[in-house]
Amino acid sequence: MGTRLASRSFVHQKELLAVARHLCSKPSHLLLKKEVVVHQCQRHKSRHSKDSLSSIIQPLSVKPVSRNADDINIGEELTGTLKKEKLLKVLTKFHSRDKVKKLAFENGLDNRLFHKAYISFRKYCVESEQLPVDLHIVISDVLQGSGNVDDIFPYFLRHCFEIFPHLECMEDLKKISDLRLPANWYPEARSMQRKFIFHAGPTNSGKTYQALERFINAKSGIYCGPLKLLASEVYHKCNEAGTPCDLVTGEERRHANEDGSQSSHVACTVEMTSLTTQYDVAVVDEIQMIRDAQRGWAWTRAVLGLYAEEIHVCGEASSIDLVRELALTTGEEVEVRRYKRLTNLSYLDHAVEKFENVRPGDCIVCFNKNDIYYVTKQLEQQNKECAVIYGSLPPSTKLAQAAKFNDPNNSCKVMVATDAIGMGLNLAIKRIVFYSVMKPMLNEKGDIEMDLISTSQALQIGGRAGRYNTLYENGEVTTFFAKDLRILKDIVKQPIEPIMQGGLHPTADQIELFAYHLPKASLSNLIDIFEMSCELDQDTFFMCKNDDFKFLADMIEHVPLSLRVRYVFCSAPISVKQPFACAMFLKFARRFSRNEPLTLDWLCRQIGWPLKPPENLVELVHLESVFDVLDLYLWLSYRFQDLFPESHLIRDVQGELDQIIQSGVRNIVQLVKNQERENSGDLDSEQDFAIKTRAQRSKIPSGRRALDEGMQKLRRDEKEVRSESKLAHSKLAQKLVESGVVTKDMLDKLKEEWSLEQNKKKQTSADVDGDEDWTDSSDNDDNKR
Repeated sequence: MGTRLASRSFVHQKELLAVARHLCSKPSHLLLKKEVVVHQCQRHKSRHSKDSLSSIIQPLSVKPVSRNADDINIGEELTGTLKKEKLLKVLTKFHSRDKVKKLAFENGLDNRLFHKAYISFRKYCVESEQLPVDLHIVISDVLQGSGNVDDIFPYFLRHCFEIFPHLECMEDLKKISDLRLPANWYPEARSMQRKFIFHAGPTNSGKTYQALERFINAKSGIYCGPLKLLASEVYHKCNEAGTPCDLVTGEERRHANEDGSQSSHVACTVEMTSLTTQYDVAVVDEIQMIRDAQRGWAWTRAVLGLYAEEIHVCGEASSIDLVRELALTTGEEVEVRRYKRLTNLSYLDHAVEKFENVRPGDCIVCFNKNDIYYVTKQLEQQNKECAVIYGSLPPSTKLAQAAKFNDPNNSCKVMVATDAIGMGLNLAIKRIVFYSVMKPMLNEKGDIEMDLISTSQALQIGGRAGRYNTLYENGEVTTFFAKDLRILKDIVKQPIEPIMQGGLHPTADQIELFAYHLPKASLSNLIDIFEMSCELDQDTFFMCKNDDFKFLADMIEHVPLSLRVRYVFCSAPISVKQPFACAMFLKFARRFSRNEPLTLDWLCRQIGWPLKPPENLVELVHLESVFDVLDLYLWLSYRFQDLFPESHLIRDVQGELDQIIQSGVRNIVQLVKNQERENSGDLDSEQDFAIKTRAQRSKIPSGRRALDEGMQKLRRDEKEVRSESKLAHSKLAQKLVESGVVTKDMLDKLKEEWSLEQNKKKQTSADVDGDEDWTDSSDNDDNKR
């Protein structure tokens, strides 16, 4: 079994190794001889931030002028030889002149760029065997006292334009990246007077039901939801009500009409919203996600750009002011309808504490997979069958687990889930049990850290208990550990912070205009420059994070693709934390660049089809990653049908794989046991950190349970655990494990492979870059096939 596991986990070892190298490499590996190079931006910086565009711009390399034997140095013939020592003194004096600095600033060179330009100019002058004639004569005149040192400035400025090409087009770049009036991007929507109806209320208040009733009864309509599950649910509900409705998601298209013609109604994920088709009614669900750091732009786009007379917005009341502000910019009306919860929800005064106390109708909410594995095993020991739902499971598997839990005739009466149950699934839950009140979150720097769940998250998850017109109408909420109960109650008592900003992000057209002015810049460079140069109304908007986009752009930078195609590939919904998925993403791009169709036969060879049911957790995770790869194929097939021609066959394969994954989830307790026996189910650092933090939190004195004091204590515990982690891991290991790319066991294997590869290179004296090895070997393998 161990041999089989090793072959399954490391069947793509070169791909994994190359992805790891790519993840940990410094920005310097992206340097090109004639390319504007920028450092990676972790987050969007405002115009008032300490950082500016000059902080990420690096000068292009300008080669010193070499002298051939047949060349005549005219400057030297006219004015004599320039001694390096005297030349350096003149340049130093030039650099220290206040007048020169003022002139440089007037031409777009701040102190930082001026210093970089001076270093490049000095290097060019000193290392060139012969200078341009005019520059040689000017410097010679300065040395002889017949010229002023300021006379060098025109030649210095000429050099600046060579190494900083953005200086000549900065005004054009600022106009392109002006995001202060995003409502003007949508002329169709501006051509009509629209009306907003905001349905505000908590979970299980009937707000979405009222909006959907208007949607179904309208002549034409569009539903925009955050998840495929929600869009699919509306699709089925609408068709069952006798109103033909199409389904449109990134990976799937379904038509209600047998002839394939477009219906008057469509249910779609919010990113797929059509802004050029006119509808009578539009529904935008879960509007509070407009603040999401990665996807918020899609809700902003829908609110500003929907071409519909009547727009129903559903979600938290915290979004009302922002929607009103957006409507104010377009001169449109907002009507607010408030709803109360249809059933009772109570927060209990006692925690569960023991697995023996778990009862039918309970849903235990965990915030990492390892807690899910542990809890399911403990419940199995109590002879309590449970359903399992977490984010990376396929949608059909989630629905199957939900149906199993909801079926009153099924022996499964308990659910163990992550916060994935917060939306998209209808569940008959009596009691929500928080196994933890902390979850991994992105901080302002883009790093993952453990923090208390927000009031909005606690209410969203807790509100899933008790559902109208089900077996359990009255819901209950508590925690598993007694120490967490008071903290949870303090969290839900806090007012929900109003949402003040909606997300924006650069469009493909804007990036193409940037590329026109900066043709030598890579796609990730263009995104960085756009983020730093853009101007937006920061009271109303923020720039969404593009870290994953830039990661994928850097990964396929060496693949010859047009900018538009490269942009589409990098927009694909793929987890950059999955080495196998990233490796297949690169193979897709490389094969596409060679204009070779990606057939079913080719893809099956790449994923090792047919696949067997998983026998441990590592194999289950691998199957989930393969499912995501098939999703990626389907997503690309709707954008590039010629080279992804067999989407219908891939969907059949995906359906079979979904059944295999479902069989693994049904036997997840046995997979946990097998994993423990093989001793390869090490926790990754994020999950290990969550468990350690929870263990330390249990030591909080009972007299210090106020929310603020609890947060301070938990954050101190976090710092202690982080310091321990830094001592236990090297920088490379820490970065790989914390980012979720590899487990500890995989990391050891990667280190071993890296060492063997380096030794092989030394023996053969082959100066070949690792990423090129990966590409070449895969290319050759494809050609052989």
